[in-house]
Amino acid sequence: MRIIQTVASISEEAAGPSYSVVRLCESLIAEGEDTTLAVLDWTPMTSPPQFVKMFSLGAGPRRLGRSPGMRQWFDEVGRSQAVDLIHNHGLWMMPNVYSGSAAKRFKIPLVISPRGTLSDWAFHHGSSLKRLFWPLVQRPALTTVSCFHATSEAEYEAIRRRGFHTPVAVIPNGIDIPVLDPKRPGSCRTLLFLGRLHPSKGLELLLPAWRAVQDHYPEWRLVIAGPDRDGYGMKMRKLADDLGLTRIEFVGALMGQDKWTAYQAADLFVLPSYSENFGMTVAEALASGVPAVVSKGAPWKGLEEKKAGWWIDLGIDPLASCLDNALSQSPDVLGAMGQRGREWMQAEFSWKGIGGMMTETYAWIIKGGETPAWVRLE
Repeated sequence: MRIIQTVASISEEAAGPSYSVVRLCESLIAEGEDTTLAVLDWTPMTSPPQFVKMFSLGAGPRRLGRSPGMRQWFDEVGRSQAVDLIHNHGLWMMPNVYSGSAAKRFKIPLVISPRGTLSDWAFHHGSSLKRLFWPLVQRPALTTVSCFHATSEAEYEAIRRRGFHTPVAVIPNGIDIPVLDPKRPGSCRTLLFLGRLHPSKGLELLLPAWRAVQDHYPEWRLVIAGPDRDGYGMKMRKLADDLGLTRIEFVGALMGQDKWTAYQAADLFVLPSYSENFGMTVAEALASGVPAVVSKGAPWKGLEEKKAGWWIDLGIDPLASCLDNALSQSPDVLGAMGQRGREWMQAEFSWKGIGGMMTETYAWIIKGGETPAWVRLE
């Protein structure tokens, strides 16, 4: 099959869609599918993958991602019928509109992965332009979607709440399982947050919760890793100062091996997000053998079922109470939880399996036949 994937941007930071969409493409190529990934030159890359086709940003607000070159290319590819299916990742930007428009005009099957953009939190936060962009531009581009792709049960429900009755393939993101070095015992234990420093991530819940427990666990420190977004990181640094927090480090963005080193140095991972369609950092932590504390804003109910962490209500008090419990656990107890999480990732989230599921979904959309077990028709 000839497949075009599109996402607004990727980067060498290799997190979120920059990781999951690229790895999905690689998995599809390994399955023998002819795959091209169309992206904007949003961030410079020294060595983009060979299957990536990059387009220049045009005039207009950067956040819209306007690109006449990408639009023309989609028109040319669609007109020539040189593609069997388009798979778009994300919403609210022009690349997402270009792909939908081309699919509609040239009758090409279209798959949409919202990547969290249809959650209640995302839908009602951010730019006020969304109120205009949705009815005038974005929703019309979704009228001919052949199938949605949800990375979790929660995202499937969000799609249905928006009024879409199109089939939905519920397929999680995959995860690479790193080789672990022996853990070196030390005098300090680490609670790690790793992700974008963004209002959706719930850091304003984490910092007061840390204030409530920090004096009871002097052997623990809190490490906050991730790139700042629109000055939110500076606000959180100020909040940490105002709260009088101790043993807290803001270490900035971690990429490549530095990221995996941070996971492996951690004893516990925390993600108190308001909204996540998947939560790639949770999977990365578990794959690294680190148990996790995750809010119910992220679809990780399995943490408790697999005894690999805690899945808790949103709020400062539930988080502080959970941390009080988790930080009191011995290294052996947390280590066993982390090992169960790692085995879970190996068993259910391998990229080979995810690539096979997506390939079967595409074939069903294009050729028909028996509906795959993971596709919801209602």
